[in-house]
Amino acid sequence: MVKTAVEPRPMELVWPSRVYLPGYVSALNRGWSRDEMRPEAGAEERAAIEADADRFLASLVDREARGGRILMPDGSRMRRLPGYKCWMWDGDFCGSIDLRWQPGTDALPLYCLGHIGYSVVPWKQRRGYATRALGAMLKLAAREGLRRVEITTSPDNFASQKVIVANGGKLVESFVTLPSQGSVTKLRYRIALA
Repeated sequence: MVKTAVEPRPMELVWPSRVYLPGYVSALNRGWSRDEMRPEAGAEERAAIEADADRFLASLVDREARGGRILMPDGSRMRRLPGYKCWMWDGDFCGSIDLRWQPGTDALPLYCLGHIGYSVVPWKQRRGYATRALGAMLKLAAREGLRRVEITTSPDNFASQKVIVANGGKLVESFVTLPSQGSVTKLRYRIALA
């Protein structure tokens, strides 16, 4: 009998749920964290999942901004914006992408660096997943009534810059974040939504 190569499943965005939670926990256990500014967030999420997995999952889709305040890198807390997270899935957990917005406007408060943030686990990088995930999330952003989104990245994160540009992103500025965000240099891109 001749074995044939199994075609990999295409990456898709899925809503966080119990079905996909073991893959997410596995990524956390391998040291991945979706919050690059707060690496300790992975351990905090594991603890939240262990305490109440259903509550943790529900917190990832918060279209009415009912959750608690957002913890900033300096320890301060800011008002939560409406938003949600989707997980990248190809038969296993690949990463996370999130959308947040301020109702009635395309503008964001100063403490929010962008409408969309994403992170692919290291062992699934260089497969085009972030590019496809961002393209899918842009469609969801348009359904939320946004006419444009802003995405920020670090000047040395060339992979992220490539993902943003591949999805129509235009560089608007280089800036320094607020002290509550670490006073680091970031690049801001803007993507017009059709």
